[in-house]
Amino acid sequence: MNTQELCVLMGMTRALNKVQKAARECTGWEAIFERWGQSLKPVEARWLNAAENWCRSDYQGVISYFSDDYPTALKAIANPPWLLYYRGRKELLQGVSVAIVGSRKATHSGLQIADWFSERLVAAGVVVVSGLAMGIDAQAHKTAADKGKTIAVLGTGIDQYYPRRNKALQDFIAHQGLLISEFPPGQTARIDHFPRRNRIISGISQAVVVVEAARKSGSLSTAIHALNEGREVGAVPGSVLLPEHQGCHWLIQQGAKLINTPQDILDWFSVDDTEVAIEGDTECRDESLANNRLFASLSSEPRTIDDMVQLSGLEVAEVMEKVVLLELEGLVAAVPGGYIKVGRR
Repeated sequence: MNTQELCVLMGMTRALNKVQKAARECTGWEAIFERWGQSLKPVEARWLNAAENWCRSDYQGVISYFSDDYPTALKAIANPPWLLYYRGRKELLQGVSVAIVGSRKATHSGLQIADWFSERLVAAGVVVVSGLAMGIDAQAHKTAADKGKTIAVLGTGIDQYYPRRNKALQDFIAHQGLLISEFPPGQTARIDHFPRRNRIISGISQAVVVVEAARKSGSLSTAIHALNEGREVGAVPGSVLLPEHQGCHWLIQQGAKLINTPQDILDWFSVDDTEVAIEGDTECRDESLANNRLFASLSSEPRTIDDMVQLSGLEVAEVMEKVVLLELEGLVAAVPGGYIKVGRR
């Protein structure tokens, strides 16, 4: 991308909405420059220089609205960004993708669901999209990034780390998957950036699934964008007594699909989850767990040591030894009130 094209499209991001709408009917940036070039607001040199410098390294750059690399699904939304800054494998933008979003303060069950769904979607060849927030977003990314099938949409400049706690994950995604942002390098986080990020999350996805969301959760913004754009939307239900599920219940009332298993998502793409293979020794592990009386005594509700002794019929010492081993394997987690099962279903 040359400097003049970059300057024109950066200027267009600040144009009036009616001008931007008309400009999207043009066949290229040259036509925009010819018609509106003299009226566009000047671009600050620091942002233009930052964008140009970003393009000088391998596996990162800027995708123009008029580029063949620009995702077709994103062009179909009401106000697509003129530029997408990226780092990583830009070819992921051309794949079938599903957004998994949800609460930043996720429960163990919510994280388990995000992990389970992401694993099955990636095994089916679907790219998992999310917003790199803590909680559900981060878990969905972690699972999918292991197989190189995730896209993280940032609400900051492409070179910024936000939240800082996800720095290692962000770098891992840049190596294995893809980071994208409509904001130039150097742009720090602002509160109004995240609703704009959410429209891109839904815009590049064929479907959006919400896992745990309160009624005022930002995740609902992503789902509402998807509903307005005619995309598939699903929500995972939970207890009516817990506020972290009320947003999902509201979405279901608005017509979102109730999502109970990964197959409910894969049905949108006519894929059978039973035919999707998972690498590794999952079957052997599942067979072993099926014969594990202690594991069978656990559920998503906290169980005390006494509960596990009573339900499993094992001695206290054996329960305490085995629950530690299960915790080390990531199949059990200690929570207030005892232990819960966190292995995939």
